[in-house]
Amino acid sequence: MLRSLCAGACLLVAPLANAGAIDKLHQFLDSTRTVRADFAQTVVARNGRQGQVSSGVMIISRPGKFRWQIDKPYAQLLVGDGEKIWIHDPDLRQVTVRKAGPTLGGTPAALLAGDSRIEKDFSLHEAGQRDGLEWVEAIPKAPDSGFEKVSLGFAGDELRAMILLDSLGQTSSLVFAGIERNPQLAPSLFRFTPPANTDVIGE
Repeated sequence: MLRSLCAGACLLVAPLANAGAIDKLHQFLDSTRTVRADFAQTVVARNGRQGQVSSGVMIISRPGKFRWQIDKPYAQLLVGDGEKIWIHDPDLRQVTVRKAGPTLGGTPAALLAGDSRIEKDFSLHEAGQRDGLEWVEAIPKAPDSGFEKVSLGFAGDELRAMILLDSLGQTSSLVFAGIERNPQLAPSLFRFTPPANTDVIGE
C-alpha cells in the first residue's frame, strides 16, 4: 500500500512559465477542486527488484474525497469520503476501513485530496529537472507518516508523475495521463457501502 504526500505553498506568485516546482504545486492545488486521471504504477522493492505493475483511474474532490480504482492486474478500490477511507479487495471479499488522518495517506489520490495548508506537515524542496519534468520533493515532518518522501513532477502547470519512497524502502512510481481538471463529478463516486458477504475490518 502506498504511503505518501500532498503539498504546496509559495509566498510570491511568479508567472507560471518562470515558476519553480513548489510554486507550480501550490498553484495546481489552489486552482484545482476536482481531478480525474488515468495512472500507471510501478513498484520497486528496496533490493531493486521490480514488483507489481498496475493501472487504473484516480478521481479527486478536494478537500478530503477521493477514489483510487486499480483495474489491472487485480481489482482493488479505495474510497475516501472525507471521514473514512475504505479499501475493498474483491478477490479476498474483504473491506478495511479506517479514519482519515490529518495527512490522509494510502495513495497519491488521498494525498492530493488534502487542503493547501501543507507546509505545516511537510517540508518542500526544489528537486530540479529530469525526464523533461520539474520536480518538487516533500518530506513529512511526522515520524510515523509511513513514507520517507514524495517527489512530484510537473510539465508546465500539469502534474504528470509522482515517486513515493515508503518507510520500508519501497519505491512506487506513477505516471498520469488523460488528466481532467475541475470536471463535474457525481457525489456517489465518493460513497462506499460494503458488498454483502464481505468481511469488514477496522470499525
